[in-house]
Amino acid sequence: MPGGRVMVRSRFQETPSAKVMDAMDDTERVAGMFGADALEMEPASATAAPVKQAPSRKSASLLRERVLEIHHYTDKLFSFRTTRAPSFRFQSGQFAMIGLEVEGRPLLRAYSMSSAYYDEWLEFFSIKVPEGPLTSRLQHIKPGDEILINPKPTGTLLLGNLRPGKRLFLLATGTGFAPFGSLLRDPEIYEAFDAVYIIYGCRQAAELEYATRVTIEVREHELLGDLAADKLHYYATVTREPYHHQGRITDLIENGRLFADLGVPGLDAQNDRVMICGNPDMTAQLRAMLGVRGFHEGSSTAPGDFVVEKAFADR
Repeated sequence: MPGGRVMVRSRFQETPSAKVMDAMDDTERVAGMFGADALEMEPASATAAPVKQAPSRKSASLLRERVLEIHHYTDKLFSFRTTRAPSFRFQSGQFAMIGLEVEGRPLLRAYSMSSAYYDEWLEFFSIKVPEGPLTSRLQHIKPGDEILINPKPTGTLLLGNLRPGKRLFLLATGTGFAPFGSLLRDPEIYEAFDAVYIIYGCRQAAELEYATRVTIEVREHELLGDLAADKLHYYATVTREPYHHQGRITDLIENGRLFADLGVPGLDAQNDRVMICGNPDMTAQLRAMLGVRGFHEGSSTAPGDFVVEKAFADR
């Protein structure tokens, strides 16, 4: 397996431009892709940070991929796969600006790649917003439709932004699971940690389907399965209906129920590392909770004990 991992990773080495982009803050990264006028002040989902229509002259730099398949899980959530240009490289946990051409101009928002960095396709997980500039259109895509993708991925949810540790906790709500889909499919995560916990919260049980499917795929994968078998732990919780695990992630951590259910000790800054993506209120609360427990936030310039995808949480 180690030999196989090296061979797979060599196909998609990190580009120098990705390293430079990682050193910027999230507003700078988005503006750097399309100019300062590309930022838009509209409500965002956990997966799709909104941006304004970019000038049409920018279209030439975008990749044009084709939709391969779409899966609708609820009236609010869906995932889709597209073709992938061999030149498009990304690290597990990163996002890219993707979208559709509308009236001759690209309409783009930030979406995390949920597929593995070595897959020959790209996979995305999205919310449906009836009045959203992009998602109101994106939810109606069909196989063969064209998707625009900026070839410069970026993001903070990178293993390199964390100090070495023993346990990794991936905390997500809603479409914030998307970047973790990519990370769970990366062999490196199981080589770097003794245990990996994906803690996922939604309002209703039906909204858990995508994350559950990805977790099962990883466990049954012919190569990843052996690595993840004893290390990957999936804990799903809902807040709006009866389920075997109920409650907000923040409450379950604070009252200790999460760790009691898992049968493991509580968070420890010396041994545990945390990645967070999802609802802005959740991310703000978790930041504060981790700070009280002695955790320090990491970045590309100073690896720490936890990281947050601010591109989705702060807008």
